Amino acid sequence: MKKKSYSLLELILIIFIISIIYYSISLNKHDNKLDELTNRIVLYLKQTRYQALIDNKKEKNQELWYKKRWTLKFFNCKESVGGIYYVIYSDNNMTGHPNLDESLKDPLTKKRIYSSNNCEISKNTSKYVLVTKEFDVENIKLSCNSTSTIGQISYGGAGRVYSRLSSKENEENRYEIEERCKIEIISKSKEKREIIIEGKSGYVYKGKRP
Repeated sequence: MKKKSYSLLELILIIFIISIIYYSISLNKHDNKLDELTNRIVLYLKQTRYQALIDNKKEKNQELWYKKRWTLKFFNCKESVGGIYYVIYSDNNMTGHPNLDESLKDPLTKKRIYSSNNCEISKNTSKYVLVTKEFDVENIKLSCNSTSTIGQISYGGAGRVYSRLSSKENEENRYEIEERCKIEIISKSKEKREIIIEGKSGYVYKGKRP
């Protein structure tokens, strides 16, 4: 009973924080698309971190349980479409490929923070994950990337942060981010914004404008 109360309080806190940030975004009408996207990714990374804190995936009888950690991952749309998108998900099937049912719902819009590589807008998914189509983004770079793709940020139950989730046994902490990680967002007009993720704690904030 105590655990359920804690989870409920955490969810209320998340929704409260998200509401404030969304309201702040709506007031900042002078912000351009790149600023809006940066604010949203910071928001969603914080939401991913809180989700991991209230939904610890550790299971004694499952060797690779850490593959289920909550993750925000960037992907390339298929070649015929072009562009970049991201998904927030917990890989419950441990296939390495997120699906709609495994993705996180935005607590305000109730839409899934998800897209397939078709990068199409649907009534059930958030259009804001389509960073090229909606925000004119050309490239995203992660200084801590240890994948063969654009990169990902995964959170553990203790608030620790990882650049990748191992598919081998007894490697739950192999890809832990211990130093500061920078996410650089580059628009088609070559404007840049930066998001900082602190190692160990996983604390997220916007970097200074160039």
